[in-house]
Amino acid sequence: MSDATEKKVVVIGGGTGLPVLLRGLKEYPIDLSAIVTVADDGGSSGRLRAEMEIPSPGDIRNVIAALSDVEPMLMDLFQHRFTKGNGLSGHSMGNLLLAAMTSVTGDFYHGIKEIARVLNVKGNIYPIANQNMFLHAEYEDGDVVVGESNIPKANKRIKKVFLRPNPVLPLPDAVTAIHEADIVVISPGSLYTSILPNLIVPQIDQALKNTNAKVAYVCNVMTQNGETNGYTVSDHVQAIMDHIGPDCLQSVIVHNQPIEQSMRKVYAEENATPVKYDLERLKQMGLEIIEADIVTQQNHSLRHDTEKIANLIVSLV
Repeated sequence: MSDATEKKVVVIGGGTGLPVLLRGLKEYPIDLSAIVTVADDGGSSGRLRAEMEIPSPGDIRNVIAALSDVEPMLMDLFQHRFTKGNGLSGHSMGNLLLAAMTSVTGDFYHGIKEIARVLNVKGNIYPIANQNMFLHAEYEDGDVVVGESNIPKANKRIKKVFLRPNPVLPLPDAVTAIHEADIVVISPGSLYTSILPNLIVPQIDQALKNTNAKVAYVCNVMTQNGETNGYTVSDHVQAIMDHIGPDCLQSVIVHNQPIEQSMRKVYAEENATPVKYDLERLKQMGLEIIEADIVTQQNHSLRHDTEKIANLIVSLV
């Protein structure tokens, strides 16, 4: 059981950014919760969604892996992805286990809790919703596309994203976690397809506005082709405010060191550039701006540094 004096830290997100934050935070004496997107419709997750009519398991699987404390071999098994077999090829063992446990328990969320218990997970894992949901994007030219994996392909400027069915019902425990938090952290990640699908769920947006917790957004370091081409830090923040209101954020955490030219060239091949840190516009938004060197290079790519960002977040509470 959590110590009554432990600070409650809630992290919201998906994709690769959320597990990076969680791996560092689990090492601290805090009451940790992760609220995770289930809007992914590509790959193994998409196939299981369609065939079993369950929420997307992929991001949940990666969060379980980040928060788990088991033998490395068991985690390798959980994260193993099959490369052969007509039906198995492309599926990960963890996704299949989540789908199987959903069938056993009769409920996606209860399935997550059972697997988290078996894999000795630290903290709470909440899917943003306990139902299948479909992400839509409306572009500035009025076109609408359905499906998280399809949204970046159009390579057009996105006006807004929204969910169907309407309304999507949030997981009540996720709403409660936000209300009771000491700090809520919105993780880095794909802005329109990993971050905003959580924030636009009804009641989640209101919880972010009404909580007594500080709400801090860890901004991306590089733009993402098809989603945030040419975006500055304030553009990321403005997109969040446009979707859920101007009073939803109190702080923005930004990397304040220049990106090496060699890394710029690597990302240029993906039509990605450093996210410009436009300090003056951020000040006009009335946000607390937290600057730090929080990025590291891994395998020819940039990632938020697990230890540095976790230490920074804990220092805020």
